[in-house]
Amino acid sequence: MSVSHADCSSWSYRLSGVRYDYGSGSVLEIDELVIPRGQSTCLLGPTGAGKSTLVRLLARSIEPSSGRVEMAGDAVGSDRRPSVAMVYQHPIPLRRTVFENIAYGLRVRSESRQDIQVSVDRWLEVLQLTDLAGQRADRLSGGQWTLVALARALVTEPDVLLLDEPTANLDPARVQLVERVVAEEQRRRRCTVVWSTHHLFQARRVADHVVLLWEGKCIEEAETKTFFESPSDPRTRAFLDGKLVF
Repeated sequence: MSVSHADCSSWSYRLSGVRYDYGSGSVLEIDELVIPRGQSTCLLGPTGAGKSTLVRLLARSIEPSSGRVEMAGDAVGSDRRPSVAMVYQHPIPLRRTVFENIAYGLRVRSESRQDIQVSVDRWLEVLQLTDLAGQRADRLSGGQWTLVALARALVTEPDVLLLDEPTANLDPARVQLVERVVAEEQRRRRCTVVWSTHHLFQARRVADHVVLLWEGKCIEEAETKTFFESPSDPRTRAFLDGKLVF
């Protein structure tokens, strides 16, 4: 897919010739990939496919060994770089209360005490965490802390939300809660959401756009309906039919 700087209002990220090396080999090699702006994109693939590495590159917590990861705000003429929040698969809590963990980003931005209270209370309620507000976040179960980490990301109303297998440690009810809340927030603010998952059915539920990674390479990317009903790569069709095991 070829996208010019003039078209940057339609995309959040553009990757060109990206390679990420780890140890003696490459774990990610992407010739070209565009992440649409204001949509939910799912990075689909098995463990070891390069999903987490790609999400970290988008978050700019790591840099590519070669190539370019460009964000829309990097384009000539843009007056602001979009804000980004990320929820890692194994997020690290601050040794503070649940309330203070969620409020952290707002305090960094010097929001007023009243605005912080209102915003945090809202997300405590939305993610069913109100009863845990005064508890130490580092003493919660993994599933509870994942919800706190999501609230901590969403409370800042980021332009881009990056999710690295956020439901991997959740029970089915909480998986449904997370998928619903993220979808509602994405529609409400038209923010860009990037999920990574190895669950085929989750990708179909949450995504507008799907990217299939295999051994660090992008072998298919398309709108969700096209991806599942008429993929262009025969390996994708074999994977969807259960005939290809990565």
